[in-house]
Amino acid sequence: MKNENSNSEWLYTISPKGKFVDFNFKEIWRYRDLLFLFVKRDVITLYKQTVLGPLWYLIQPLITSVIFTIIFNGIANIDVGSNVHPFLFNLAGVTIWNYFAECLKGTSDSFKKNQNIFSKVYFPRVIMPITVVISGLLKFVIQFLIFICFYLFFAFRDKAGTIDFSALVLFPFLVLLMGLLGLGLGMIISSMTTKYRDLTFLVSFGIQLLMYISAVMYPIQDAVEKIENNFPKSASYINPLIENNPLAHIVETFRFIFFSQGEFSTQGILITLVVTMGITLFGLVIFNKTERSFIDTV
Repeated sequence: MKNENSNSEWLYTISPKGKFVDFNFKEIWRYRDLLFLFVKRDVITLYKQTVLGPLWYLIQPLITSVIFTIIFNGIANIDVGSNVHPFLFNLAGVTIWNYFAECLKGTSDSFKKNQNIFSKVYFPRVIMPITVVISGLLKFVIQFLIFICFYLFFAFRDKAGTIDFSALVLFPFLVLLMGLLGLGLGMIISSMTTKYRDLTFLVSFGIQLLMYISAVMYPIQDAVEKIENNFPKSASYINPLIENNPLAHIVETFRFIFFSQGEFSTQGILITLVVTMGITLFGLVIFNKTERSFIDTV
């Protein structure tokens, strides 16, 4: 784009990024209206032609929590503590987990899903995965409010469940970590799917498998003890996957805040922070690198 007052000076030059990591906040802020437009599109149009509309935000976590309660607490007899209703325990895990899953699934096909826009119009490409994280946050708020309603119901009915107000300050931090983990992993997968299309079919399956080692439907300590007692030969391989899983620490800390039971590991949260920052940074590097030539391979 040329300056009107001069034939030789250019206002903007659109070219591949030269830096290894280029996360231009100033440029993203300049395109904030476009960012909000994409967020509005994701939130409003997703269920626009459905019968139940936004109620699907509520139905999915509730039904999932009921099924988990029947299978894992009723049949498998997993103990979640005497002061917490099993349904509420599962709803807490499902609520925070859904935000991560939403971010990961939405960002994992950023290049493929938006290839027509990317090939015609210039804007910071990273806006697309950020849009998913923000729109997913709005869905998380709705589901979190439902969790609070059930939390208050069981608190008044059973006189159980105590919020640890000293740990409540960690709540927005946990949500941020979940969003960044989904963003980082999603950008990595999105970059890889430009060449390896098979990864697209593995994302949903992989998220389901990841959920089972992320303490969504069981306490970490209870799972570790049962694996050691029932599968002693495999415990040395399985337990580290659970105990060192950053997602499991986020889920466990989230429940610790609202139920004042379970484990709160400062070391686990610090490990989660380091892993999250590393994955997010690596995702940005891969995303920036793929952005330069993805249109030729998608």
